[in-house]
Amino acid sequence: MLLKRFYDAKLAQASYLVGCAETGEALVIDPNRDADQYVAAAAGERLRITHVTETHIHADFVSGSRELAARTGARLLLSAEGGRDWQYAFADDDGAVLLHDGDVFMVGNIRIEALHTPGHTPEHLSFLVTDTAATELPMGVFTGDFVFVGDVGRPDLLERAAKVANTMDASARQLFAALQRFKSLPDHVQIWPGHGAGSACGKSLGAVPQSTLGYERLVNWGLAATSEEQFVQDVLSGQPEPPPYFAEMKRINREGPRVLGAIARPRAMRPAELAALLDRGVVVADTRSADAFAAGHVPGTINLPLNKSFTTWAGWFLPYDADFYLLTTDGGRALDEAVRDLAMIGLDRVAGWFSTDAVAGWAAAGRTLETIRQMRPAELAAELANGQAAVLDVRAPEEWEAGHLPDVPNIPLGQLPARIGDVPAGRPLVLHCQGGGRSAIAASILQARGIKDVVNLTGGFGAWSTEGFAVERGNAEVLR
Repeated sequence: MLLKRFYDAKLAQASYLVGCAETGEALVIDPNRDADQYVAAAAGERLRITHVTETHIHADFVSGSRELAARTGARLLLSAEGGRDWQYAFADDDGAVLLHDGDVFMVGNIRIEALHTPGHTPEHLSFLVTDTAATELPMGVFTGDFVFVGDVGRPDLLERAAKVANTMDASARQLFAALQRFKSLPDHVQIWPGHGAGSACGKSLGAVPQSTLGYERLVNWGLAATSEEQFVQDVLSGQPEPPPYFAEMKRINREGPRVLGAIARPRAMRPAELAALLDRGVVVADTRSADAFAAGHVPGTINLPLNKSFTTWAGWFLPYDADFYLLTTDGGRALDEAVRDLAMIGLDRVAGWFSTDAVAGWAAAGRTLETIRQMRPAELAAELANGQAAVLDVRAPEEWEAGHLPDVPNIPLGQLPARIGDVPAGRPLVLHCQGGGRSAIAASILQARGIKDVVNLTGGFGAWSTEGFAVERGNAEVLR
């Protein structure tokens, strides 16, 4: 048996290739849309991809199962669990094999058993793997979003992201029951989860790529829980706010992701075309670093730095129902990376791209570039003492509750466009997050919406508290 893990750091998402060296057959579990990586890996091991499956209808990325099956001719296997509302709409058209709890299929000498593990979603399956060429004992489980290293899947996304009302409590109880059943497996069984640290599919995921059931019994709070009522309370509290694009991912993945064939490169735009697009209100995302954007940018553009958080914030701020454009440092690696990352979450309407020449050309044409002023904590303290500035905290509510600047309101970055009317006005506005990254994006969003006098707090709340300035703690319910 051969096993290869693929990990997309921006999605904090893991997928797997399982191959039988003797027969040359291979299975891919939870692929994303970048089908090339799986095809190349299989070819490198002299395998052919004969089976493709996924643990559930994903909410945080566009599934590549349909894409990969179309590319390779592999058999597509999908969950038939969860009831009528949680069936794959494209399964019949694609000739998919539907799996129920306890169903078994073979990939060469490798035995795969489907286990229904609901709670995160109603249809969720985990896959128990046995290498029959070596033993009849199971080797491990691909747990998807059911069990992570150090955590368990969140059962609230159907209600909080997909807007399926009154499902959180029942889903949490399903998850508890599934965990009790799961614990009947032997301690030696390895756990191969679908996500790692940084994913919004849980609240305390570990960064270690795999674990064992025996170890997780000792350290994973969800597996250690013995009281259903306490588990329900604990699993529903403190979960991060789900991005709004999660609902779109659910819809796309249930109805059937569009088969791309390949990720297309958008056309190159002339710098002179930028002004007309902005005048029409078209979204243009500048993917340069926050420092470069702050030093000079075209008014009306927003800053989404091409870093580890790019995919997350693109899902918050770029439209699914309209064309948009990118501004990148080059038309090679940077452009390809950005377009690929956007395709991973279904943002396929990249109509074109501008190089940084557009910024220089804007200034050369006599137009004014905007800047974002940076401020150190000591400067902010002095301005607050003199009543010369307002401050807005753009961190998550749980971060605000744990500690914040005195009398400073909180609007999480993702909610900012919908809450422009709540933004303090009349004075320069200093924006801050924990370290300065999210507040830089917030400053660009506000400037693009016409609130020009914005400042970014260098080092954010981390620098403010480290330098010894006053901090308050309070209940998130009193946020203004």
